[in-house]
Amino acid sequence: MSAKASGGAGRGGAKRKSQARSTPRGGSSRKAQAAVLDTLPLPAETVRRVSSWLLVAMMVAIGVAVLAALRIPQMVGVEIGEAIGRAGFTVNRIESKGLNRMNPMLVYRIAEDQLERPMPLVDLDGTRARLLRYGWVQDARVSRRLPDTLVVDIVERRPAAIWQYNQQLTLIDRDGVVLEQVKLEAMPDLPLVIGPAANHHAGELARLLDKAPALKPIVEGATWVGGRRWDIRFHSGELLALPEGEATAARALTRFAQMDRQSQLLGRGLVRFDMRIPGKFIVRVSREPGSTVPVIADPAPPVDDAPPAVDQGETDTTQTI
Repeated sequence: MSAKASGGAGRGGAKRKSQARSTPRGGSSRKAQAAVLDTLPLPAETVRRVSSWLLVAMMVAIGVAVLAALRIPQMVGVEIGEAIGRAGFTVNRIESKGLNRMNPMLVYRIAEDQLERPMPLVDLDGTRARLLRYGWVQDARVSRRLPDTLVVDIVERRPAAIWQYNQQLTLIDRDGVVLEQVKLEAMPDLPLVIGPAANHHAGELARLLDKAPALKPIVEGATWVGGRRWDIRFHSGELLALPEGEATAARALTRFAQMDRQSQLLGRGLVRFDMRIPGKFIVRVSREPGSTVPVIADPAPPVDDAPPAVDQGETDTTQTI
């Protein structure tokens, strides 16, 4: 009897131990979660509420992504736009502003694909992008004016020179942007720039001529030589070879303008002036009988230079000043 009781008690104790081992797991897990929540700076109820809102926001984001993938918002927007168009808000007119030299029909052709479109569905950005492809257009703004007008406001580029290259004449602005081709019989009164990539240096030439405003009206054109420097040609036929470098060339051109004002170098039959060599001013005279070199006064002779000296040659005369 005592043996059976002992065995039963052993089995009952083992069962209770097993239950005691299994029961604390769930309880300890809940206690651990509660302990984690207790360590947060916010109340446990607030944390649960925020978690719920985050879950809802995630579900909404997934729903929006699915709708976007199915293009449902776009279809709804198109339907609304077409409904507005049926109510009478449709593009029937194209109005252009700011045009001076550009052909208005070109602007009309670029924007005419927007005619009869509902106003909310007009492609403003696409129309502006197509306008900016044309050389004359420096900037453009496309806008709607209710009830039925598309307004195109153009900022035109200003022509600054004519570029001659590959036997073609093209009108360019100060930045070298090609505007349109020019016919020889209808050339505007603008400086002529000649040579490969000369258009990209038109701004440099303009800045040079701004340094010598007295010479600017009598400049016929300029040749970009070797991708390094300018030869300036005047209406009276003379050629001035400037040194390399914008700053050096500007000083040389300013000095030449002063010498011309004091000694009248231009318009007296001389052929070429060369200022490429620092400290020297080389004059080439004509081969015609009686051609002579004028007395040239240097407005600001360098201190270290030798006194002016004239070396008569057959066709070239060099004066160091």
